[in-house]
Formats: sequence, structure tokens, C-alpha cells
Amino acid sequence: MKFEEGDAEELPFKDREFDVVISMFGAMFAPRPELVVKELLRVCKPAGLIAMANWTPEGFVGKTFRATAKLAPPPPGVLPPVLWGDEKVVRERFSTGVAKLTAERHNVNFKYPFPPEKVVALFREYFGPTKTTYSRLDASGQAQLTSTLESLWKEHNQSSEGGTSIDSEYLEVRVVPA
Repeated sequence: MKFEEGDAEELPFKDREFDVVISMFGAMFAPRPELVVKELLRVCKPAGLIAMANWTPEGFVGKTFRATAKLAPPPPGVLPPVLWGDEKVVRERFSTGVAKLTAERHNVNFKYPFPPEKVVALFREYFGPTKTTYSRLDASGQAQLTSTLESLWKEHNQSSEGGTSIDSEYLEVRVVPA
């Protein structure tokens, strides 16, 4: 297995180069989904597999994205990344060039040995979307975002032992190109 990195809207690979193309919570952040679909289908061999994991709008991560978008809206015309977690939208996006598409919802558990406040600090420092949102805000906006995120993490925390444990839903998408 070899891992390759590239721009999801303009992949630096030949047509039909791969048997399997995987995006785990990545391609969903490209601003032009129609280009992402075109590229994924272009680089995957017919009867190959495109596999994606995308956060759902209803899940915990979707809720955090909605909360951050209130304070730092995306640029005009940029669709919410969590639309990739809506099966109907995914089916519309992959409406041509596909032999088979399946979608199934799953949960992933975020588990940390420290309280929600420290998790928010960790995400502020290391999680790209959160880090970017903070960089777009002044000191007052950053304080408001911290308060909002800490409230969300506390509200959804299932741990009673001083740590943090939260389930978040994602959509597993499997596409077989025609």
C-alpha cells in the first residue's frame, strides 16, 4: 500500500490509475464538490472502489461545524463540508459514471483522558478546521468560540470519570465507478 497526497479538486495522477481511492474526512473540505467527484471518478479504475468517510450534519462534528460557522461563516458560495454526510446529496453528486453506490451511517468515539476544556484547546491547536476558524476571529470572537465549543463538548460528554467521551456520526460511502 502506498499513500499519496494531492489536491482533491485536481489530483496529480493519471486517469484510471488506482484500484482504490480513499478519503477519510478529507475531500469533504474541498470547496467545489463537483470537481472532487470528477477527480475521484477519473483516477479510479472502472469496477474499482472509492471509499469515503464524511461527517454527517446531524452528528456531533456537524454540530460543531454549525456552531463555528455562526461566528466565522465560510466564504460566499462555499457549501458546508457536512453535506458530504447527507446520503441524498452524495447520491446527487455521484449521479453519473457510477455502477454502484452504498452509504451507511456509523459512529466513531472521541475519547480523551482529560476534560472537555482541554479537548477544545487540543482541537484549537491541532485540528485544521478549528485552527483556521480561530485564526479568522479577533480576541472577542475567539473567546466566544471557546465558550461555545466547550459547552458543546460538555453537553455531549458521556464520561463520568473526568475524561471526555463523545460519539459522532459519519457516513461511510462506497462508490464503484462504471
